[in-house]
Amino acid sequence: MHVGCPACGTINRVPDERPSGEPVCGRCGAELMAATPASLSDATFERYITRTDPPVLVDFWASWCGPCKMMAPHFDDAAAKLPDVRFAKLDIDANPQAVAASAIRSVPTLILYRAGKELARHSGAMVAGDLVRWVRKYLTQKG
Repeated sequence: MHVGCPACGTINRVPDERPSGEPVCGRCGAELMAATPASLSDATFERYITRTDPPVLVDFWASWCGPCKMMAPHFDDAAAKLPDVRFAKLDIDANPQAVAASAIRSVPTLILYRAGKELARHSGAMVAGDLVRWVRKYLTQKG
């Protein structure tokens, strides 16, 4: 499978079955399959969501947003519970291009992508259990 590096945007080939060690980017050495969310930027966002084979869940957040701060540990917990989904965060204040391209109107907003296509969108905070159920619901739908 192909996995985008959240740090430099390089697309890396990773064996479908999990290797014994954690795979790292061949270009910059960043961990590719971390259980914690990746930090995306305007420079890495588009390539990461379109070229990463596993589904990608992006949390669009802001440092001044109370619900975003409340949801952050739940997002981390959900990432650990869904190892076949890449979790990522994007700071809306630092990345206006990705925000505009994704038509973000409020925070927190979660968008689930597969091969760059939006599968689902949710505005508002969720706890870990609800996040996991929400992602599984859309990944099991046909079409």
